[in-house]
Amino acid sequence: MEPLLLTMPEGAACARGLKRLLGWELGMVALHRFPDGETCPSLPCDVAGRDVVLVGALHDPDARLVALYLSASIARELGALSVGLVLPYLPYMRQDARFAPGQGITSVHFARLLSACCDWLVTVDPHLHRHSALDQLYAVPTRVVHAAPAIAAWIAEQVERPLVIGPDGESAQWAGQVAALAGCPVTVLHKTRGGDREVTVSAVGAQWAGHTPVLVDDIASTAGTMIAATGQLAAAGMRAPVCIAVHALFAPGAAAALASAGAARVVSCNTVSHASNGIDLAPGLACAVREMLAQGRR
Repeated sequence: MEPLLLTMPEGAACARGLKRLLGWELGMVALHRFPDGETCPSLPCDVAGRDVVLVGALHDPDARLVALYLSASIARELGALSVGLVLPYLPYMRQDARFAPGQGITSVHFARLLSACCDWLVTVDPHLHRHSALDQLYAVPTRVVHAAPAIAAWIAEQVERPLVIGPDGESAQWAGQVAALAGCPVTVLHKTRGGDREVTVSAVGAQWAGHTPVLVDDIASTAGTMIAATGQLAAAGMRAPVCIAVHALFAPGAAAALASAGAARVVSCNTVSHASNGIDLAPGLACAVREMLAQGRR
């Protein structure tokens, strides 16, 4: 039997993109909420003997994780041949060290939880810093879809004389890859963070006058880094930047604040549903899903 696509309600947009490319049956998990706040998922069709691909959205993880975990576990309970998770945005990656007394490395504990309910995992550009690969965290096979090729293609088509700018040192390798694929120059700023919402960045060199700055970052939450960089670009007499994020986690008012700061355009990949979505990663996700299923059948 062909694999079955199941989606959590919040993952429906991504699941429709996968169905368009893969052609498999698609069903949505129904979530019943009891008066005490507990969740009872119901699968829409028989999963016995089928490979199940469960699509979720975890950009608000604490509110959605239990339903996802239970849905994957129920698919296994009801006889699914395998259960894979497609989570375009993978949360709980920032806390990859103990930054203060009493804290823990929550990325490790979160990975243990997800690994217990699935056979494989596909995601997009997780926030890897002190961990060099997801396999260091997850006990199941993982596949990372890289957004750089799709972002580079969009830049090459949409932006005149682009200059790719990484907002901090952590972004240097990634920004360089995007620029190389887009066939344009790249520079990286230095970022100093004073708190969750306090960020300063270094100025860009005057030699880039005449180029269109393209700020690229993996995660946009408060947008503080991009707002600070946009201010520095304006002070240097640069054109208003195009701001691109892989994961548009924008906190309330953050996207509007970025536009007000002078961004010419704010664009994101469709890993998290947002009005700024303009770069489609469904082809890469579909390819990764096929590869994971083929690997499991060997």
